Amino acid sequence: MTAPPDPAHVARAYDLWAARYDTDENRTRDLAGRVLRAAGLELAGRDVLELGCGTGRNTEWLATGARAVVALDFSDGMLAEARRRVGLPSVRFVPHDVRRAWPVADASVDLIVVTLVLEHVEALPPVFNEAARVLRPGGTIFCAELHPMRQLLGRQAEFTDPATGELARIAAFLHDASEYVRSGLAAGLVLTDLGEWRDDEADRTAPPRLISVRFTRP
Repeated sequence: MTAPPDPAHVARAYDLWAARYDTDENRTRDLAGRVLRAAGLELAGRDVLELGCGTGRNTEWLATGARAVVALDFSDGMLAEARRRVGLPSVRFVPHDVRRAWPVADASVDLIVVTLVLEHVEALPPVFNEAARVLRPGGTIFCAELHPMRQLLGRQAEFTDPATGELARIAAFLHDASEYVRSGLAAGLVLTDLGEWRDDEADRTAPPRLISVRFTRP
């Protein structure tokens, strides 16, 4: 896994993948969705910020309970799919690179949801610093990401390029579990849960597929 020479590499890759993202077999995507839905996050009447909304698979679910959802993504192709999927007035899709300051006011969000995004972000501290800025007191950030053990075994986001028929691997960065924890704590957040997730049929000796972390702003 090496850093992409072009910061727009990830966005271009997801643009290419967007039309097939929902139909391609993808156990990591599916498990992340199940983990998010089983997390017991309080949605009713909440203002939610979703980082890296992709095709809106999770946005649609979040919107069923939340008061309002702001969904960010820097892939135009993914955002186009998301807008076709979710046409609710309570949901606002915004093109944005989450590595930059988020277009959200201070202390204006109750819940931040991040799934399968941070492997594409080189530095985690700015993400958690922004979370601490935009969360209201008592607010939560929930992240579900590719497990670092999987990354060490050579796994990362990949898809078949529709133009060439070749396998395309999307550039990623390795983040140890401790890096997630320390970045959140350094931002002044309180760690409330850390999870490791395998496929339902996986043996206990199999490496976890996902890691999840949950922090609350005091």
